[in-house]
This record gives sequence, C-alpha cells and structure tokens, in this order.
Amino acid sequence: MGDSQLFLDTFSIASLNAEKYDRVSRIFGHTENGDTELHLDVNTELYPIAEGERIQLMLASTLNLDGTRDDGKGWRDVGRGEQSLADTWDYVCHGKIYRFQEGDEENIKVFISFGGLLLYMQGPYKKLTPLRIDYVYLLVKK
Repeated sequence: MGDSQLFLDTFSIASLNAEKYDRVSRIFGHTENGDTELHLDVNTELYPIAEGERIQLMLASTLNLDGTRDDGKGWRDVGRGEQSLADTWDYVCHGKIYRFQEGDEENIKVFISFGGLLLYMQGPYKKLTPLRIDYVYLLVKK
C-alpha cells in the first residue's frame, strides 16, 4: 500500500497551438506561482481546452485507489463497478517518462510520452523529485 500521486498542481493555460494536427493542440501553461512550466499535447476532440482556462494536472504511478501497483493490469482491465482514480478526472492517459535534463539553476526538465502525445515540464528539482523513468498516468480536470 502506498501513495500513487507523484505530482499534482494547477496550471493556467497561457496559449495553445493547433496548427500542426487536426485533433491535437499543444498547450502551454504555468503554475499559479510560476515555478513550473508545462507543454502538453491534448486531443482536443476528446478534451476541449481554451486559452485562459485553469487545469489541475496529476501524474500518478497507478490508478488503484489504495496506491498498489497495477501488476500488469492495465487501465482497460478495470472491472465493472470497480472504482479507480480515473473516475474523478476528465482526461486520462498512460505513458512513459523517458528523459530528464538539467535545467537552469535549481530546475529540471522532464519528458513524457503518452503514445505520441508529449508532455514537457520544467520546474524545481524538489517538486519533480518523485518522478523516475517509469510508466505513469496523466490525469487532468478543469
């Protein structure tokens, strides 16, 4: 039993770019205190989002409410009536943290791929410390 939450914060969407793909926009945002920057590809057909909105974003190691590992059981294998972390969020993706890069001063850069939809975050090392090269869930709600 453990805590599945690796990262949680609220971001303000500063801008978005929908020019490259039909149903995908790259959103750019920052936390309320401005210490963490976000670039995220979102399927806007499934989850419409606009400039100026605020979103809550969480990265989690599992969708199990008790924090236990998935043990090879994917999010699609959740049985009917079985509760999961995804039930309280609007947009959920599964992906892999594949790279870290040193940033300026006390910052670190994190790169995550969700089947080709990318997430790039830059923020304080202390805030992003729980992240490791591993599989994670992205959960977003407004």
